[in-house]
Amino acid sequence: MSGFKNFILRGNLVDLAVAVIIGVAFGAVVKTFTAWLTGLMPNSASEYFSTEAQSFGAFLNAVISFVLLAAVVYFFVVTPYVKAKERFFPSEPSGTPADIALLEEIRDLLKSSRAV
Repeated sequence: MSGFKNFILRGNLVDLAVAVIIGVAFGAVVKTFTAWLTGLMPNSASEYFSTEAQSFGAFLNAVISFVLLAAVVYFFVVTPYVKAKERFFPSEPSGTPADIALLEEIRDLLKSSRAV
């Protein structure tokens, strides 16, 4: 079970999943916006290839859906993920990392041996 916990919380699996979900939802916003915009253009190619005119309402619906989906993903996926990640894998305390502290100690010992 700890291997699965490490897989979920240590990697970028959740970040990648959130990016795909948000990307698909934003793609729908862009698609409806371009359909609406090309529908406004006189003598556009959309008149020849489209049988259904896209309205501003479809674009507005896509924007509202995107915002709601982003809120749900943030509050029900991202926030619990960050809390669980911090609980199981706390961040290192601020200060000098252990390898830098060791190098500084070696430097100080070399300085003191030269001074003698």
